[in-house]
Amino acid sequence: MNNKKKFVKPIILIVLAVVLIAFPFVGSSYMTSILTLILIYMAMGQMWNLMGGYAGMLSLGMQAFIGIGGYSLTILSVNYGVNIYLAVFMGAILCALFGLAVSPAIFKMSGVYFAIGSWIIAEALIIFFSNWKFVGYAKDWGIKTVYSMSKEQLYFTTLIMGVVSVLVVYRLLRTKTGLALMAIRDNVSAAEVMGINIYKTKLTCYVISCFMTGLIGGIMYMYQGYIKPDTGFSINWTIAMTFIVIIGGLGTMEGPIVGAILYVVITQIMYNFPGMSMIVLGIIAIVVILVAPSGIMGTLYEKTGFQLLSPRRSIPKKSEK
Repeated sequence: MNNKKKFVKPIILIVLAVVLIAFPFVGSSYMTSILTLILIYMAMGQMWNLMGGYAGMLSLGMQAFIGIGGYSLTILSVNYGVNIYLAVFMGAILCALFGLAVSPAIFKMSGVYFAIGSWIIAEALIIFFSNWKFVGYAKDWGIKTVYSMSKEQLYFTTLIMGVVSVLVVYRLLRTKTGLALMAIRDNVSAAEVMGINIYKTKLTCYVISCFMTGLIGGIMYMYQGYIKPDTGFSINWTIAMTFIVIIGGLGTMEGPIVGAILYVVITQIMYNFPGMSMIVLGIIAIVVILVAPSGIMGTLYEKTGFQLLSPRRSIPKKSEK
């Protein structure tokens, strides 16, 4: 039985890889666009889950890095002719530097205060960008440099981004830093007694999340094709990430994947009813929290013990003599 289980995961991953690579060539243009959105939101969810699910840092301000990533793509590529991919990467670096700059202040907070502090920073950025001449004040930018991208090119860009986001979280969690993050999440005092550098560990996680979220933000605005401050830095981005992770399963690798699929499908079905979509999403979130507090994938793991991507490092069994 154990030998069979060893082959199940690789087979599932291979099938998924084949389907994802072949999809834009066999699927419709509309379905390719939907899958592109799912990949973007999945990547966002992975970063929020890394912070909230594995490090215990519940942030309401991750939209700050979506906005910085989007504006970096826009200003650098439209005004200065920088290659769009280089512009996205430079935006991610700016996000990491911005994260470093604000970390001394917000790391003095914890719990709900950390969440509110991160949200206030994001709200301040809306005001700042709306009054900043360099970005055209509150101008509604059309990102014309991405208009020539084919849907296939955009799809494979998001596919690579989605895979990279999963691999970054997976690899980080299997390092000493990842183990330290989960120890801090579970019990800060005990982690400190064990000799874990709380500030350094959290900072590493935060900067990685900032960098990756900025990268994802730039790619999101390749898809969107336009940006302005109140949408670029909207808390709706973080609401979406939170919903995706809570529904899918906080602290699970597969949770953001399942959550992103549900979120995009529901929002697309309710596209013509924008006010109602939030109500429907809220009702679904409440039902899932009541029925399956650990989320869909968290509950599945509790009941079956199955994880497609486990961050836990396996301990080699001693050979029997």
